[in-house]
Formats: sequence, C-alpha cells, structure tokens
Amino acid sequence: MAKWQYTKGLHELGNGCWAYLLPDGGWGWSNAGLVTDGGESLLVDTLFDLKLTREMLDAMRDASPAAREIETVVNTHANGDHTFGNQLVKGARIVTTKSVGEAMEHEDANRILEMMTEAETYDGEAGRFMREIFAPFEFRGIDLPPATDTFEGSLDLKVGSKTVHLVDVGPAHTASDVLAFVPDDKVVYTGDILFVGGHPAIWAGPVKNWVKACDLILASNVETVVPGHGPISDKAAVREFRGYLEWIEREGRQRYDAGMSFEEAANDIDLGPYAHWGDSERMVPNMMTLYGEFSGQRPNVEFGEIWAGMARYYARRKSSAASVACDCTDPNHKH
Repeated sequence: MAKWQYTKGLHELGNGCWAYLLPDGGWGWSNAGLVTDGGESLLVDTLFDLKLTREMLDAMRDASPAAREIETVVNTHANGDHTFGNQLVKGARIVTTKSVGEAMEHEDANRILEMMTEAETYDGEAGRFMREIFAPFEFRGIDLPPATDTFEGSLDLKVGSKTVHLVDVGPAHTASDVLAFVPDDKVVYTGDILFVGGHPAIWAGPVKNWVKACDLILASNVETVVPGHGPISDKAAVREFRGYLEWIEREGRQRYDAGMSFEEAANDIDLGPYAHWGDSERMVPNMMTLYGEFSGQRPNVEFGEIWAGMARYYARRKSSAASVACDCTDPNHKH
C-alpha cells in the first residue's frame, strides 16, 4: 500500500492501532502491533531480542500514553522472533493458544546460540549460515516467561471498548498460528500467516490449511493487513501470498512424483515470479514439509541437516548471482 512507508519503527494505522516494522523482513526481522483504547493497551508479539524489543516499547510509550503500561501481550506463535522480548513487558498477561503456550516452554534462545557457535556437524554449514543471518541479534539474557492465559479455537479480548478477536488458524506456519482481528478498525495482525515480499517457512503445514487461513482473511471485513514480516499491506498481498502457496504445492508435487529428494526438488524449482522474494533458501524446509504431506510421513531429517541444506541452497544462489553480476570478458576469469 503506497500510503505506508516500509521503514523501521512505529506506524500509526489510525484510531489507536499501530504497527511496528523491522525491514527488510528477512530472518528475524519481524513486525509487531499495538491496539489501544480507553487508556488500555494490547501488544501483538514482541521482537527477536531484548534490545529491539526495548526500542519498540520506548517508541510505543512515547506515541501513546496507553502503552506506558501494557496490560496484555498476544503471541501469534512460538517462534523467538515473535516472543523473545516478552520478559520486558512486566506484569502483562501473556495470551496465546494452548499449543503455542506449550511450544513456548521449549523455545530457548540458548538453542540458537548453541547451533551458531557449536554446529560443527555437516561440515559446519548450518552454524556458518546461522551466524551470518543471525549476526545482528543478541540472544544472551533472554528468559522467556510462560503464557499466563491460553485458549483453543477463538477468543475475544477487550481493549477499552474495542474487541480484539483471536482465531487459531494453525497448524500452518507452525503447529498453531493466531490471527488478531480488530473489527472496529478493519485491521488484522496476521503473525507469520502472511509474509510480504519473502518466502515463508513452512515448518508445520499442511499447506491447504494455510490457504484456508488466507481465505479467512479475504472473507473478513478488513482493509489494513499487518504481516508478520514485510510492509503493511492489504488483501491484494494476501491474494498474492495465497497464490504462492498453491504454486509451491504444485511445484513440489511434480518433483515428488518424479522421484526427486526434497532437497533436489528445492534446488530444481525455477522461482519465476517469486525470484525477487527474499529468503528463498526456505524452499528446502518447505519441500521437506510438502514431501511429508504427499507421502503421509514426514522425512526423518535432523534439524541441523535442514539448516545445512538451506546453507547449501543459499551459497549456490549467492554464487550464481555473483556470476551473473560479473560482466568480465576475460574467459580465464574465475567467477
């Protein structure tokens, strides 16, 4: 949407709703939301580390008196880039689904640190890749508090006189994913049900369920869509993303039927209209998840090997881009 600039920081959506954006929306650079009314406030997600979350909370408090003491945090899913700042919202209720609450009990920043610093298996590919993409973030000192309130299905919360309608549309991106609708303001905060300008990570699936989540947004009376990653958008971005999900399922099925491995499939797919989207190495876990759907049994692959596969994909794409960019006419030049 042209009216919204994709810049770091707090963006006022109108009538007490806000979005906090972290460009470029790639690994770890997530968005959050703030809903205020009648002196009360609700925060949708925190950020990937304490420094970023502290900056966000300071900006929110400067912008709205209601944010000086945030009463409620809603976590859309358990991933650290949407939860690792929770400890800074002192005294707030932490509301999420039962499944997300259980997953948060096992979400540990130290696990990321260990993989970054000690991942020497798979020739160190996983660790090197993680050190590169997560270098801007500080994972020390994070102590993720447990959820205080959980629900199943849907839940309505009050912020002043406003209703915030929470719907669990997972499993999709993860085992459980929450959409947070603010009907009075025609706003929805999607968490990672929507990526704008970036390839999603399909950690859980099924993809058809994710398509249904897109359909729910499209059928709703919303005008402003705040994705988990990427710029503030509208339903056009949801339709484009829905098309991506159908496309990737078709591409994966063709290669599964042809007998390729999931990593071979990921590397074989021509990204076509999505070549300009970021984080294309996520095709590797995406194919792994889809292969599990097609066969009825998820491939038995260690977590580190998934990251190693992404590292190999990333290195190949980086090398290919460098070769294309070089216009050297020396036939002996090594690209």
